[in-house]
Amino acid sequence: MKDLINKSIEEHHNIIKYIDQELIGKVSKSIIDALSSDNTVFWCGNGGSASQANHLSAELVGGMYKKKIRPLKSLCLNVDTTFITAWSNDDSYDNIFNRQLEALSKEGDILFGLSTSGNSNNIINASKYAQSKGLKVISLTGNDGGKLKKNSDLNINIQTNNTQRIQEMHILIGHIICDLVENHFNS
Repeated sequence: MKDLINKSIEEHHNIIKYIDQELIGKVSKSIIDALSSDNTVFWCGNGGSASQANHLSAELVGGMYKKKIRPLKSLCLNVDTTFITAWSNDDSYDNIFNRQLEALSKEGDILFGLSTSGNSNNIINASKYAQSKGLKVISLTGNDGGKLKKNSDLNINIQTNNTQRIQEMHILIGHIICDLVENHFNS
């Protein structure tokens, strides 16, 4: 047990050293600018990344520390199970997120996608749709960043193929971003 614990902590420690702090600042500034202009941040992911997208969206709406700040316009696309199951059954799972963006988004909004592989078709399709409609695309990826990295305006990539370590870095980075955004609107 002790070896596995030590190995996991050591892997985490080795990966965290390479997080691009300047890029975290750029992502946070993009979100602040969009929210300052009354735009919305749309989040999406699959599996564990779906849970993290939902969690981070909730941080912006509810506030991490300062519950008295105004709620920030943030919506997680992967939480509407009725739409997702109906649309993917009748049409395709590959376009569930861009279909929702078609209904809900406007130019100047942000799509924030989380994908450990960077190759989730539904997120890639949503990012292409978003960019064609004037939304900024921000992503958190793993491995080599996959196709999502190439279809993002800003991408923070965790260069490992260990899904657990990627997700740990994604939630850490996401919390830092939400904290910076909240701090801006609370000052």
